[in-house]
Amino acid sequence: MSKKIATREAYGAALVELGRRNNNVVVLDADLAKSTKTADFGREFPERFFDMGIAEQNMMGTAAGLAAAGKVPFASSFAVFATGRVYDQIRNSIAYPGLNVKIAATHAGVTVGEDGASHQMVEDIALMRVLPDMTVFVPADAVETRAAVMAAAEMDGPVYIRLGRSGVPVLHDESSFKFAPGRSVTLREGGDVTVIACGIMVSAALEAAEQLAGEGISARVLDVHTVKPLDVQAVVEAARVTGAVVTAEEHNIIGGLGGAVAEALVENNPVPVRRVGVKDTFGESGKPAELLEKYGLTAADIARAAREVIIRK
Repeated sequence: MSKKIATREAYGAALVELGRRNNNVVVLDADLAKSTKTADFGREFPERFFDMGIAEQNMMGTAAGLAAAGKVPFASSFAVFATGRVYDQIRNSIAYPGLNVKIAATHAGVTVGEDGASHQMVEDIALMRVLPDMTVFVPADAVETRAAVMAAAEMDGPVYIRLGRSGVPVLHDESSFKFAPGRSVTLREGGDVTVIACGIMVSAALEAAEQLAGEGISARVLDVHTVKPLDVQAVVEAARVTGAVVTAEEHNIIGGLGGAVAEALVENNPVPVRRVGVKDTFGESGKPAELLEKYGLTAADIARAAREVIIRK
């Protein structure tokens, strides 16, 4: 896991590849193309790239119109703008009519770093997950990001793809990785506890599993790249086998992956659960690694939660 690539970098490369395959793909951005990496697409396909300026609501309305006209629009900005600032437009102009708009938001979570709380979006999964018929992808690495972009383009209907600013370890082999929307990936088998993670926390979950193995604790690790629809079958089966679950996400513990997993388990197979995530607070300015430590989003925090939840079995 030594090689690190930001998922936003992988998104930019995937868009160019997709643009070469599908002439109906168009890309919209809101004055952040260099940061979201949509500028890569704009350079190769200027006639299919639209920089809407600092007018995110208008961008989403335009994307809805392009989708209604048969195009496959990818609309991008920072997560705080691409979900919070434009929520009404997404709800009423995209999700309600079920239009084929793909919202790919970068700079999610506290790892935005020094930009601080105003830009550190830790509520976006909750906002998107609650919208009817909205698919929510949270890829863990560059390989999964490329696959999520390609899958989103093939799907009919609205999709939200959550991406990050910082480099993350490459976990998957691109030549053999199979991406199936709505299906989780078991990265490690285990019998004592299950760690269910998404996004940047998947690599931390694997690190935690290694730490726990040194203590004689066998941890199963699930990579949930699709938070909605959740792979309920895999979650319930893992809980049945291990009897204890830890969730890990760079997001508020309310309404995100932890909430989705808890909802599934309480209805199907209740077991002790601990949610590792931002504890219902806003972030602050700081270096990404320091923020992950302050807000309890490290491998050590996951391992600690696993030990605690095992005791409750």
